[in-house]
Amino acid sequence: VQLVESGGGLVQPGGSLRLSCAASGRNFEGWTMGWFRQEPGKERELVAAINWSGFNPYYAGFVKGRFTISRDNAKNTVYLQMNSLKLEDTAVYYCTAAGRFQLHPKGIDYWGEGTLVTVSS
Repeated sequence: VQLVESGGGLVQPGGSLRLSCAASGRNFEGWTMGWFRQEPGKERELVAAINWSGFNPYYAGFVKGRFTISRDNAKNTVYLQMNSLKLEDTAVYYCTAAGRFQLHPKGIDYWGEGTLVTVSS
């Protein structure tokens, strides 16, 4: 199984980035896809998650109204549109897949390698 992220980079505060994650290696039908992030010296935290139907995705409070998660099941791809980025959004962002919704990293079945997002002026 592979989860390959792309789209990270350097952006100014207030800017936007779109992360993509291409999943392969198994049938992900019914699985919950998500994005975690990890800042230096901190634990990984859930940013957003979306189930197979795409109905009622989960967002952490610190990104609500700014980030949007979506998925294209035909392409086995999940996206994270990040708008109004703040300095504190700087982190490595990881794509994840789990058999059911997981708030904690320990419950995640598959992880991508991560992509760095740096918000700086």
